Amino acid sequence: MRQLKQKIYELLLIDDEEKAISELLEIAPSRSINHLFSFIQDTNENIKWRAVRAMGKVVAAMASENIESARVIMRRLMWSLNDESGGIGWGAPEAMGEIMAQDKRLKDEYYKILLSYVNEDGNYLEHEPLRKGAIWAIDRVKSGYDLQ
Repeated sequence: MRQLKQKIYELLLIDDEEKAISELLEIAPSRSINHLFSFIQDTNENIKWRAVRAMGKVVAAMASENIESARVIMRRLMWSLNDESGGIGWGAPEAMGEIMAQDKRLKDEYYKILLSYVNEDGNYLEHEPLRKGAIWAIDRVKSGYDLQ
């Protein structure tokens, strides 16, 4: 398990991000996804953003095979933003946005929830850095689709 985490970390460091993602997609999503969850929380911004982009591709690939497994990932990300989770959810809004930008079905199902994170009458994220992540995610989804 440690070797796999190290391999994924090394892939996230490769300058050729397209090549890195291609190699990452060769790993079964069930084996890589938990490591990507840890890397979207990385304090190194380069690692975090590469992990966010990789998670988008991995979960989209997962959705093409089994949409329910991709939904489980989306629910895990949502749970991490819930006060009751005991965590903070670093990187979760950004990962949600990247996933939705990569898969229209997931966007159709979860976009309103993403919007609720910046709505004071919704699931408003009180912590400003998380809210900024949600705003970035909304913009990312909008840039990938024509949303009215």
